[in-house]
Amino acid sequence: MADLCKISFPGSAFLPITLECHQSLSEHLTIQNSPVLFGCRTGICGTCLVEVIGDIPPPQPDEQEMLETLAANHPHARLACQLVDVMGNLEIRKI
Repeated sequence: MADLCKISFPGSAFLPITLECHQSLSEHLTIQNSPVLFGCRTGICGTCLVEVIGDIPPPQPDEQEMLETLAANHPHARLACQLVDVMGNLEIRKI
């Protein structure tokens, strides 16, 4: 059995979702009911800007550039569409 990751949405009415670890977050948030909206899915529109608490890899340079523009003073800000290798449980809140 593959390892599973629980994605929860504290402060919202949305139920947690479960996915296999090392999967793309945006695909599962679209398929399952979640509060995260997506636009371009390439990291340039900022529609999926969220706060993420959990063990995730650091942003790539292109995402980091967008984060500095959209949420410069928010250390846990990420673009959900860019989280392509979820490795553990995460808490996600809309910013």
